[in-house]
Amino acid sequence: MYDKTIFSQPLAIDRFIYAVENELYIEAHELLEEDWKNFKKNGEKDKAKALQGLINGATALALYFIKNKPNAYKKVWPVFKKYKPLLDSVNLDNLGKYHIARDLLIKKNHNIK
Repeated sequence: MYDKTIFSQPLAIDRFIYAVENELYIEAHELLEEDWKNFKKNGEKDKAKALQGLINGATALALYFIKNKPNAYKKVWPVFKKYKPLLDSVNLDNLGKYHIARDLLIKKNHNIK
């Protein structure tokens, strides 16, 4: 187990990036949930779906690398791929960090055979 205080970054997207960098995919999944729910609740559909894509990307990697469920990974990763283009059209604060998160998920996915 790890010390959860390592997630001391002020922004959820920074914590998400840190978690993915350190292969804490299950934790990464949880880190954007609140923002995703808020966008969804406020009717900001594209922002919610963009975050849903990142969340699903982390979930897919957790399924493959941590849970050893490659078939489940194959079902979830396409959701990330479906929604990742939204990051090129939504207006999010710190958008560049969301692009970093997207690119990091893609990089980590390249380790899958």
